[in-house]
Amino acid sequence: MSAAHALQELEAAEALVPADAGLHRALAGAYHAAGREIEAKAQTCAADALDAGAPLALFNLGTAFLMVGQNDAAAKWYNLALRLDPDLTVAHQNLASVLDLQGDVKAARSHRDLAYRRQCVFVEPAAAPKRRVLILSASGRGNVPVKWLLPSDVNTHIKWFVEYANLRTQNDLPEHDLVFNAIGDPDMEKPGRAAVRRFLRTCTKPLLNAPDRVARTRRDRLAGLLAGIRGIEVPCVARVRCLRDAETAIDKAGLGFPLLVRPVGSHGGDGLGRLDTQAALHEFAFDRAPSWYLSAFRNYQSQDGYWRKYRVIFVDRKPYPYHLAISRRWLVHYVTANMLSDAAKTQEESRFLQNPIATLGVTAMDSLRAIGDRLDLDYAGIDFACLPDGRLLVFEANATMLVHPETLAILDYKNPFVRAIRDAFGALLDRTIIKEKAVLF
Repeated sequence: MSAAHALQELEAAEALVPADAGLHRALAGAYHAAGREIEAKAQTCAADALDAGAPLALFNLGTAFLMVGQNDAAAKWYNLALRLDPDLTVAHQNLASVLDLQGDVKAARSHRDLAYRRQCVFVEPAAAPKRRVLILSASGRGNVPVKWLLPSDVNTHIKWFVEYANLRTQNDLPEHDLVFNAIGDPDMEKPGRAAVRRFLRTCTKPLLNAPDRVARTRRDRLAGLLAGIRGIEVPCVARVRCLRDAETAIDKAGLGFPLLVRPVGSHGGDGLGRLDTQAALHEFAFDRAPSWYLSAFRNYQSQDGYWRKYRVIFVDRKPYPYHLAISRRWLVHYVTANMLSDAAKTQEESRFLQNPIATLGVTAMDSLRAIGDRLDLDYAGIDFACLPDGRLLVFEANATMLVHPETLAILDYKNPFVRAIRDAFGALLDRTIIKEKAVLF
């Protein structure tokens, strides 16, 4: 039997008997012989964890793979951890996230239920505590990314997954200085809406990003929210469930082709498509998701052939430049724009960060300030492009925008502006707490 065939036989056996430590050790040896050292080390770690009866070690192994985007491997180790301990909450949590990414919404919900019905409040103590922040969270997607916005060295995180709340949980919440509503996607707030409203009726602590203000940023409500602000264009967006809904919305709004269609609740371009003709609309599989956003497509290509998308973050309604992505494709995302392939791209982004007024113009900056005021959120962001006449084409404006420091040396020029956002948000927290204490005394 060849080494490759022997390896295949071991992998098949592992799939049938995943909790056999001996099989994992045999696989470790086979992977090592094949020069696949990462997989060999993973199998050794799994064998040691099984021998020791240590489900947390298997959970940590799964998380290591999750952090580098190897979701299938992560799911395998999380499932094995749950074989040893079916009540391991963190494994259910992370496995639900992986299943969501893989499109298995039903299984993801099942694991979230198993996790959060057992425990829905999680406290992560700060090393040098300065603030205790109660973070209202949804169990699925749609939360504001708080890992870097609320650094864990000085902020004790009290995460409360509110759709699993009950009165006892609400009455027993740990002490906190303020509340941050991290349910930033208005499409994801419905499961916990009743619990949040019940909590807010008796909450005596300051609240950031009030849910009613977040709700106004839903894609099909944004044009109405920002209506009347000079110097911007917000394409019409309709929320539809089927072809008939889409045709009705197109007639009502007077939309023409091309049109953009995306699943409700998706971000980062997931599931986003462009329909260029009536025939494409009729061929589109609306049954792939419960509901969709249908919006007008606006050509925003620059004269040099590139497509540019800017992101600005609002902290306490004030705009801060965050990034510029420059792509050869109309669907622009920073990760896929190949920004590192051309020094001219990063140089242009650096100029925007250093002097956004010089890049966008005084009128555009006035428009951004007006948008920040109209959103009236303590933390939010906006993605937009610049049209040839100087107006801003608004793609989305909401609280879910990701901010994080860069680890690559070539992108280090961005980090002072990232720190400015973090520091501004920290200062807002301090002002809010001080103001609340002043009212009390």
